[in-house]
Amino acid sequence: MKLHRGPGLFLFLALCVLGAGYVFASRAGYLDRLQARFFPSTREAVRLSPGDFPAGVAAPVADVASVPLRPVLIGFTPRGSASALLVAAGGATTLDNPATPPGAAQGLLKTAYALDARAVLFAREEELKQALSVGAENGGVDMAALSVDRLASWAPTLRDAAPRTVLLVGRSRGQEAMAAVGVPDLASLRGKRVGVYPGGSSHYFALWILARAGLRTSDVRWVDLPSTLDAGRALREGRADVVVGLWGDVELAARDRGGKVLATTADAPHLLATVLVARGDFAARYPDAVRRVLRGLLDAGQGVLKSPAAGARLLGEVAPYLGDPSEAIRSAPPATLADNRAFFGLSGEAPVTYDELFQSAAALFQKLNRGTAPPPAEDTRDLGALKYVSEARGP
Repeated sequence: MKLHRGPGLFLFLALCVLGAGYVFASRAGYLDRLQARFFPSTREAVRLSPGDFPAGVAAPVADVASVPLRPVLIGFTPRGSASALLVAAGGATTLDNPATPPGAAQGLLKTAYALDARAVLFAREEELKQALSVGAENGGVDMAALSVDRLASWAPTLRDAAPRTVLLVGRSRGQEAMAAVGVPDLASLRGKRVGVYPGGSSHYFALWILARAGLRTSDVRWVDLPSTLDAGRALREGRADVVVGLWGDVELAARDRGGKVLATTADAPHLLATVLVARGDFAARYPDAVRRVLRGLLDAGQGVLKSPAAGARLLGEVAPYLGDPSEAIRSAPPATLADNRAFFGLSGEAPVTYDELFQSAAALFQKLNRGTAPPPAEDTRDLGALKYVSEARGP
């Protein structure tokens, strides 16, 4: 049978030639050059950030510096446990005026550990987060006292700072409270206006209360407050039926309007734990400074527990809204070395460890916000300095 060549044969040969040309151009890199020239927007733009690299890559190659030549800046929001930091630093300063006031007494870190450190006061936790994010070299702080739930919530946004938890500062055992007017008990919260500062640890406490009462987040009407310190004012002005904030603030406001306190962190003494968090680059560059800070805070905390007068005086000067400073220290005392060993799983037992608290808080906030997954708890702590201090001081 004789074969007839039709138009289909020429089309097939043309496709074969085009296919071979495409393979050759792709392997030779001609296609990439054409794409870069005529379609530059199709290339994916990758944004690099410091968080893409280990925090210690800029540390000195030879001997690591002992301590920085400038003051070490430690940010905090006032709690009873902050009394240890105030005693260790000799008082508080602000970022606007970081210099030590004339005539101010030197703190324990300066007199006992030759470390110039400043306790930097912040009114709002979100401002403290921003200061830790940028670092002391850029107008922020080197270290910060944050609650574990805040660190779990903010870990993805603090990625470039590579935060590392190094110490348990203290726990709230009644410092945070829920107060209400016209609400007799927790079972009556449904449908009420609940005022809380969403950027503070009081928000985490409020969520725990809802879970305890068997309520969903949608069962109440949330009223966002500009700061934790606005809770008492919101209750007095009738902007909320229920508020969650500091005991000294909300208890007085509720009493003025004939209301009462419904719950405090004394009901959940292991829920709100304040930890000392260092920027990863600072901890890598100045490991001895971190060790000195830990020693000074533990010594100061022990002194406050034995005789709270000095710590109460300093705390009352910077945070009168906490109420009686001695009572504030009692409801949120500084953590001891034994507390730290148990909390971080080094020795002893704790009802809730750091890893458990971090992971549960991280899972809860991801469930609520559906945001970026936070890192594992072990990636957010660095216990080298604590182990060093613990071993040096013995059992």
